[in-house]
Amino acid sequence: MTDAVHQRIAELVGAHDVVLFMKGTPLFPQCGFSSRAIAILEHLGVAYDTVDVLQDQGVRQGIKAFSDWPTIPQLYVKGEFVGGSDIMMEMYEAGELEQLMTDQGVAAAAG
Repeated sequence: MTDAVHQRIAELVGAHDVVLFMKGTPLFPQCGFSSRAIAILEHLGVAYDTVDVLQDQGVRQGIKAFSDWPTIPQLYVKGEFVGGSDIMMEMYEAGELEQLMTDQGVAAAAG
C-alpha cells in the first residue's frame, strides 16, 4: 500500500464517527455482507458514512492492509476498527454494537 493510499484511508476513518468501507452504496450494496452491514447500521439508527471500495482499487486493497483484516465490509467507529459483517452481526445480536455507539457518543441519524 502506498503512503498516499494509507493517508487517504486514515483521513476517511478520522473524518467520520462511523464509517463503513463497503462494496457498493447503501441503496445498492454489491454484496450480501455489505447489505447486511448497512441493515445493522440502519437498525441502530446511527449517523454513518460509507466508502464504496469498488470505485477505488487502491482503497479496496489498501483497507485490508490498513486494518490487517482480509475482507470487506469493514466498520470503523471513532477511528477504531470494529470488524466485518459477521462481527457486526454478533455484536448487534448481543447488544454490544449499540452499547459501543452509546459509549462512543455516536449521534443518531437525522430524520
